[in-house]
Amino acid sequence: MAERKQFSSGTKWEELAGYSRAIRVGNTIHVAGTTSTVNGKIEGVDDSYQQTVIIIEKIKEALENLGGSLADIVRTRIYITDISKWEGAAKAHGEYFGDIRPAQSLIGINALVNPDMLIEMEAEAIVDD
Repeated sequence: MAERKQFSSGTKWEELAGYSRAIRVGNTIHVAGTTSTVNGKIEGVDDSYQQTVIIIEKIKEALENLGGSLADIVRTRIYITDISKWEGAAKAHGEYFGDIRPAQSLIGINALVNPDMLIEMEAEAIVDD
């Protein structure tokens, strides 16, 4: 079996729910659903663009800790609680991934665990060895 490496952001939720922020198996990295929570506080309240920027920066950190980069991302999924704010999320995604162009889904949902969270994002990357 391929070596398994994990990255934890240190939140209490990872231990409570039994997950890692990101995991690398072989040359594939999966980044769990990520929100704009920083030091226990939601950043960018009511701003889908700002939340998405914060999230992508957190995803970047997780990837780099596992030997990857944003350029290695092949798939993103954005979950948004207010679909009328999709343009902010799309703009931020385009700023980071305009040249990379991963497969991407933008999915409207009813709620996340905190009502101030507008966005949750997942990513998958394939790293050249």
